[in-house]
Amino acid sequence: MLNLNSTIDLDLKKFWRWWRRELGNWVPEKIRQLISDKQGFIIVRPEAGQLILSYLYKGQLEPLAVLDRNEAGQSAYQALLGKDERLAKAQVVVRLTDREVIHKELVLPAAAKENLQQVIAYELDRYTPFKAEQIYFAAKALEDTNEPGQIKAILILTTREILDALYADIKAIGLVPLLIDYEGAANDFEQDDDYYNLLPEWLREKSARTPKLIVVGLLATVFLLLVTAMVLPVWLESQAVEALQEKIDEVEPEAKKVKAMQLEIDELIEQTQLLIAEKTARPPVVIMLNALSSLIKDDTSLTYAQYSEGHIQMQGESPAASGLIGVLEASDFFANARFVSPVTQDKVTGLERFQITVDVTKPPAVESESESEQGEPIKGAEPDTAAEEPSEPEANTTEPSDNTQQTGGSNDTTGQ
Repeated sequence: MLNLNSTIDLDLKKFWRWWRRELGNWVPEKIRQLISDKQGFIIVRPEAGQLILSYLYKGQLEPLAVLDRNEAGQSAYQALLGKDERLAKAQVVVRLTDREVIHKELVLPAAAKENLQQVIAYELDRYTPFKAEQIYFAAKALEDTNEPGQIKAILILTTREILDALYADIKAIGLVPLLIDYEGAANDFEQDDDYYNLLPEWLREKSARTPKLIVVGLLATVFLLLVTAMVLPVWLESQAVEALQEKIDEVEPEAKKVKAMQLEIDELIEQTQLLIAEKTARPPVVIMLNALSSLIKDDTSLTYAQYSEGHIQMQGESPAASGLIGVLEASDFFANARFVSPVTQDKVTGLERFQITVDVTKPPAVESESESEQGEPIKGAEPDTAAEEPSEPEANTTEPSDNTQQTGGSNDTTGQ
């Protein structure tokens, strides 16, 4: 069953070692050889007064030779170096056996993992029968399943007498050990960079600083390139935006002026269109009066006519005033003709006195004013025959008023 209360053990150092190793695998072999002059490991295993040499590279262990721990062994090793060029670049690892090593598994609090070597050093007398000045020791955390809050570790130790004598023989042959470990808990050089080492600090080989500086320089260069690759496009884009903003700031005042002028032009166009629409909503007054004059017969006279806001109000006398309603309605220029007062009859002349109001409309067939002035016929208006058949003029009376258009005679219309 899944335990949601368990803690997550995140080892950043281990992750960093793994990440560095994986990145190193992507580096071409030739470049790695240029960065580091070390390649492979010479594994030295003591056995019955002799040293058994093997070559370890990429997980493959190759036997080399068995050397005596004396001057003969030194001569044999020098001859081996002359035959195999790989050995000059290899690092030396001394791997002790059960004859030289005492080991013991320990269960410690999980907090001791960060400083495992120091924690065991404080209580070394509890775990071994030796005093601290008599032995060399190392500790390594194990990956076994542990109880919550605890870790397992292996304590490996050897006496100083054994290790010092072995180190002196190996140095006499011409080998300089990088580290000393135990074959029962051997360091994994391919998968683990966190090595334990029984060799004390003062006996360890001093590593050259140049390869490390090269690696640090390469890592710094890669980091700078990555930062540049991320930052440079953003910086270039910001520069382009700033350049565009400067150009916008330069033309913005002119653009505002143009926009203000465009608004004024649009307003003028709108007002002009309103005036044109209002003007063209009804026919010109000349055409309207001409149509009215053509519709009214000679036996009908107007004593008063007023045109205002699309309406004509007229007064006059006619033998049949009711017939005027139909005549006006039949015209395309007029609509909604109606009496505004009762029709009365003049006792002297016998004509009917009327007062009519009619709405003025614009017929679709009305042409432009210029075409009308050229004498084209107007729809809804009867031909004027007064010029062909002259008749006696009738007396007209005009009742003038302000802002009115008046008519006199049977079909002769004038406006003031």
